[in-house]
Amino acid sequence: MSTISLFRALTALVAGLLFGFGLSVSGMVDPARVLGFLDIASGNWDPSLMFVLGGAVATAVPGMLIQRRLAKPALGDAFDLPERDGINQRLLIGSVIFGIGWGIAGFCPGPAVAGLSIGMWGIVVFVVAMCAGMIVHDRLVSAGHDSLAIGETE
Repeated sequence: MSTISLFRALTALVAGLLFGFGLSVSGMVDPARVLGFLDIASGNWDPSLMFVLGGAVATAVPGMLIQRRLAKPALGDAFDLPERDGINQRLLIGSVIFGIGWGIAGFCPGPAVAGLSIGMWGIVVFVVAMCAGMIVHDRLVSAGHDSLAIGETE
């Protein structure tokens, strides 16, 4: 392994650990807290995760502004950015599925993976199901059976 590859791997590890630690400290790995934040209609809304949202925006916006001024990343050859920038049927359906899953389980992928460190069976089951869903999706897309792209043109 080259020195730059090792440095990239270590940088990714440190960034992931920092991100997971932040999710844990913020309460994002607690499904009851997340569901309390999503439950705005019951009168028992828990607005505390708004600080997490604010922190995410306060971090992402300057990062994106800096990225736009750079020719390439510090540890890579090019930025890996999405090619599409429009809203389409596939994006909307995926967003609905994500939101329903988040509302039912109280987890989204990042906090669920960070929550694995807690060792709760509910989190383990969620992550296993999430990985199985990603594998099935990738197999369907690679096989050309992308049913979510009905009516789309490239």
